[in-house]
Amino acid sequence: MKTLKDAEVGKYYLVKKIHGEGPLRRRIMDMGITKRAELYVRKVAPLGDPVQIAVRGYELSLRKEDSSCVEIEEIVK
Repeated sequence: MKTLKDAEVGKYYLVKKIHGEGPLRRRIMDMGITKRAELYVRKVAPLGDPVQIAVRGYELSLRKEDSSCVEIEEIVK
């Protein structure tokens, strides 16, 4: 299982599943990260936290802890 925490910069990914429960899962989904959403990893901070992604036409930064809840698969473009 590959998560957004393990994603490489400059690649596209498709969200397969969002793990977690309650407020954390709801918050991630409210930011536009839902099943089958396409993500592009823009950059990762020097210490690995946060991760900057493009999703649904806007830029978003996620903490490493939150990004580990998002299961992804790579899209070849």
